Amino acid sequence: MMKKLLIVLLLVSPSFWAQSAFDKGNDYYQKENYQAAISSYESILQTGKQSAEVYFNLGNCYYKLHKVAPAVYNYEKALLLNPNDTEIKTNLEFARKMAIDDIKVIPKVGFNKLIQDFTASYYYDTWAWIAIGFSFLTLLFFVGYYFSEKTFLKRIFFVGMFFWILGICLSAASGFYEKSRMANERPAIVFAETAAVKSEPKVSSSDAFILHEGTKVYILESIANWKKVELTDETTGWIDENAIKEIKN
Repeated sequence: MMKKLLIVLLLVSPSFWAQSAFDKGNDYYQKENYQAAISSYESILQTGKQSAEVYFNLGNCYYKLHKVAPAVYNYEKALLLNPNDTEIKTNLEFARKMAIDDIKVIPKVGFNKLIQDFTASYYYDTWAWIAIGFSFLTLLFFVGYYFSEKTFLKRIFFVGMFFWILGICLSAASGFYEKSRMANERPAIVFAETAAVKSEPKVSSSDAFILHEGTKVYILESIANWKKVELTDETTGWIDENAIKEIKN
């Protein structure tokens, strides 16, 4: 009995402690003691526990302290865990406006762009649920087809089954494509106050351009301590790995 009680305590205690730290962080935030709130929230992350709520609250704290890079970074982390949350998206946009760099987004064209726009309309988990919904409808139409006695109704249910099966295939394919696309993306946030982006991966190379904290980049490849990054305007260059922090880590 004592052994079972010990196991239960070991399982419950970390969760209870994390909730306590989260509540303390919220209390500090309400009192506008943002640095103390940050310490409470980050102590949860140090245990290995991650949640969109913790990252979102951290982003709010850093935003209040006008620290653009960690604010953007934590909002981005929250969005990874809860990609459909409109409040996270809204606060992320506010944080991005604090950044100095105003990088234009060059719209991509072509068939691949059409596919990406379509699959990006939902997160891959959402596509999975859509596929499950279509599967349920397929089953209902099969039952209707099986038990219908009228030829007209059988034809409707038969055509409907193929329509929903097509929906299953399309949503499943979209989910796999979106998951693969996101897995291959390596977004990062510039944490250095100013960072020189080089034309080649070496210190002696000429500066291609300068980036400032809070700017989002996408890592294309790595050589030693250099990362080749691309901006949303398709500009590329090499940046010191210490100047950026990857979002997916």
